[in-house]
Amino acid sequence: LIGRLMFELPEEMGLIAIAVRQTQGKGRGSNVWLSPVGCALSTLHITIPQHSNLGQRIPFIQHLVSLAVVESVRSIPGYEDIDLRVKWPNDIYYSDLMKLGGVLVNSTLIETTFHVLIGFGFNVSNSNPTICINDLITKFNKEEGKKLKALTPDCLIARTVTVLERLIDIFQEKGPNGVLSNYYKYWVHSGKQVRLYSEDGPVAWIVGIDDYGFLQVHEEGKGVESVHPDGNSFDMLRNLIVPK
Repeated sequence: LIGRLMFELPEEMGLIAIAVRQTQGKGRGSNVWLSPVGCALSTLHITIPQHSNLGQRIPFIQHLVSLAVVESVRSIPGYEDIDLRVKWPNDIYYSDLMKLGGVLVNSTLIETTFHVLIGFGFNVSNSNPTICINDLITKFNKEEGKKLKALTPDCLIARTVTVLERLIDIFQEKGPNGVLSNYYKYWVHSGKQVRLYSEDGPVAWIVGIDDYGFLQVHEEGKGVESVHPDGNSFDMLRNLIVPK
């Protein structure tokens, strides 16, 4: 529905679809996303001029959305230390331990404008199938003696979209350097050693992400190389970057 509507609207008009639950949630590739009640689930339509900073680096959008989800919680006064993080290229994590959200971006170039559909889903008040943000808040309250209130999906969807608008404005003005310091503050990969391709593959260290949003790794004896998300995935459990 939103895919049909997006070409009929004035460019300055935003469009978002919000679901209480999904029965056919999609992930990257052929993955499915389980979407019980308690998830924040939405698809957002935005337009990006092709010749803008972000239009020239369109893969960056998924990183901005992941960062916006994390900041939607960690920018609330008192919630700064809730251990919500981003995992390259498109996941939301509890520390580096467990996934609780993801982002899926599809873009279509019409003349000189990208029409971008951003799907994001993250667990807010559903402890299953993994863990949720309110579980992290409960854990934090118990450990720190605080009384932070539980959050709701509708509140965090609204905050995510608001933060995303700000991040896009900053990126359009300053490019990647305008947002990367914040992104690195919340990502799970700093200084991590990984294996490439297989469990006995070459050792590499994660350096950061390049100007186009691709992961940079430093392989022994080979220098820094970029790893594209479309051809590779990051297996956190086995600390592997593997071809898909």
